[in-house]
Amino acid sequence: MNSKLKKILASLVVIAVLFGWYVTVFGIGSVNSIKDVMKFGLDINGGVYVVMEADKEDIADLSSQELAEVMEQTRTVLNNRVNAMGISEATVSLEGNNRLRVEMPGVEDAQEAIDQIGRTAQMQFLLADGTVVLTGNEVKNAAIDTDSQNGGYKINLEFTAEGSDKFAQATKKAASQQVTVSKAFQKANVQKNAVIIMLDDEIVTAPTVDQTINSTTCEITQRGGGYSKEEASTTAALIRGGALPISLHEVTSSVQTATIGVDALNKSVVAGIIGLGLVFLLMILMYNVLGLVADVALLLYVLIVLWVMAGMGSVLTLPGIAGIILSIGMAVDANVIIFARIKEEIAAGKTIRVAVDQGFKHALTTVLDAQITTLIASIVLYEIGSTSVKGFALTLMIGIIVSIFTAVVITQLFISLLANSKTFAKNKFFGVNEDGTPKSIIKKEFKFIGNRKIFYCISAGVVILGLVFSVVRGFNYGIDFTGGTMIQIKMGKTVETEEVKETLAKYEMKDLSVVLSGDNKDEVIIKTTNALGNKARADVVDSLGKKFGVKQKDVLSSEEFGPTVGQELKTNALKSVLIAAIGMLIYIIFRFKSWKYGVSSIAGIFHDVLIVLAFYAIFNVTINNPFIAGILTVVGYSINDTIVIFDRIRENKKIYRKDTNEVVIDRSVNQTLNRSIMTSLTTLICMVPLFFMVSTSIREFVLPLMVGVLVGTYSSIFLCSPLFYEFSKSEDKSKYLTAQKAKEKKEAKTSKKKK
Repeated sequence: MNSKLKKILASLVVIAVLFGWYVTVFGIGSVNSIKDVMKFGLDINGGVYVVMEADKEDIADLSSQELAEVMEQTRTVLNNRVNAMGISEATVSLEGNNRLRVEMPGVEDAQEAIDQIGRTAQMQFLLADGTVVLTGNEVKNAAIDTDSQNGGYKINLEFTAEGSDKFAQATKKAASQQVTVSKAFQKANVQKNAVIIMLDDEIVTAPTVDQTINSTTCEITQRGGGYSKEEASTTAALIRGGALPISLHEVTSSVQTATIGVDALNKSVVAGIIGLGLVFLLMILMYNVLGLVADVALLLYVLIVLWVMAGMGSVLTLPGIAGIILSIGMAVDANVIIFARIKEEIAAGKTIRVAVDQGFKHALTTVLDAQITTLIASIVLYEIGSTSVKGFALTLMIGIIVSIFTAVVITQLFISLLANSKTFAKNKFFGVNEDGTPKSIIKKEFKFIGNRKIFYCISAGVVILGLVFSVVRGFNYGIDFTGGTMIQIKMGKTVETEEVKETLAKYEMKDLSVVLSGDNKDEVIIKTTNALGNKARADVVDSLGKKFGVKQKDVLSSEEFGPTVGQELKTNALKSVLIAAIGMLIYIIFRFKSWKYGVSSIAGIFHDVLIVLAFYAIFNVTINNPFIAGILTVVGYSINDTIVIFDRIRENKKIYRKDTNEVVIDRSVNQTLNRSIMTSLTTLICMVPLFFMVSTSIREFVLPLMVGVLVGTYSSIFLCSPLFYEFSKSEDKSKYLTAQKAKEKKEAKTSKKKK
């Protein structure tokens, strides 16, 4: 590509970035801003979600294929019920093989919503004596219309052909008034000539009939005023929802108000802008004009990620925002790798143009290997994680793919232009001092292999200490692991936590904790390992209302996790790490063509997981659902850093064939040390504002990531490389023996000549 075309493309990229950000923030014409286009999750918009599990008795004898079919049928019925309720953008999705997750944005009355969608028994039409005459499967539709005769509204039913015949026979018998009313219906004042519509053993409605109805349609009216619109709509929705093929029970539910979510969203955006600004500044300080190029690429990177997510219809959650901000820090890594190689080539005495070409050539393989291994962890996280974790994983996956594009294509375009510029093709603009030495954070060289036993002891000490704490005190599991309930309430004033506990004493809550929250300490967060259903949580709020005057509308957040959920989370966490490790091991062995690189890398992964667990045990930090995302990201981040170092070791082993592995590994780690520190700094800089400025839920995501970044950097430098040396000792021995034999041969020849 000639220089003129490159300048045109570069100009178009800059214009696209500026225009794109203007549209993203303000919108233009018929194109809305990203805030209006993006779909936000319940943790931002507020609403209700409930996870329902199929009763074991109903699915015990089903094959995996039959279970899949039944769950899909159930999902369809629930979807119909939710749509019938008129909830916009509600979703019903399969979770695992025997659960359904229903999300209802904007819903405030959680109890009513859950009651309506969760009615699990067959919809049945009965006579007054309890005889079942047809089921909801034989009702094609139920709708409302104005009732001109009685006023208000009426309900119109439409039956299938078979249902019509059955209904005709039922109405004939009911109209004869020869039906004996059962005791149960007598208590409900059901008439002899009634056709009762029941759901979940509750009477939805019990209209009477005066004559045989031999038609595919009929009307349900209410004399003396008709139904109200709300009553008619609810009844029609229940009838139209149909029957569930299996019974379901609630295992997890959550109610979130938009107040908390919008506040957290605004704070996340501010934290992201601060983090991004600090990264931009650091890149310019370290890499001069190259840093400015990286900043343009990063602006484009964020722009693409946001609009790709919007275009895909992805739902942005608070953890997803954390994923985007984290991926910004990781996206910098690709640029850092490229810049570091260019600086090395310049320091080696090459011209700027040649250094740029060679730097990109050498860096490309490293960038791809490092990002692909992290991508493996993200895919595993997406496949195994819960819904909130999936949002985090998706943004991370999109971010990794886009970062490769921006670093390899956009960054290369601008740097090649700089390299051909008379003004900018100078050392000082490429992060290199005038004397040819590259600017660096650490200039001293260290002997990592010679001191490896010290690092082994440090790691072993931390792991053992963590093990002691985990055995003696145990881990501090959150309610999503242990099962339990969390309720956050706006009290309107600061209250005594002991008073709250006394008010709740009658509920006999296990492991009850009450803590003050909010900027003015006018909120309380109540936690217990009792799994309280939605009705029980409503009772708790009512009790607090009598004492403190709070109402249901003051509930900011409410969650319940069944006891089986926690065990699955633990299992999934272990499964995620193992699957990700195996996937990475296979990839590394394939790419590096040696088991030594693969095993050393995986050993580092397990080391990092153990160190993070030790951190949680020693400092008694709560382990909850976001912890799984944190661990998997730690795995991906750690392997990313290790791959960069190993790629340099592989390269140096080819160049310095006569040097021992100790010398080659020390040289390689020292050469990549500044890059490792820079990447860690940029990633931490992105996350620190997020940790201090946003909500507890985001903090729970960010904390393991921050710990993991530090631990991952440590293991790559001080553990994985020394382990690779341990596995490669035989090579040095072979080199030594070969050299000795060559020396002896030479000495023998010399001796013969003398004779």
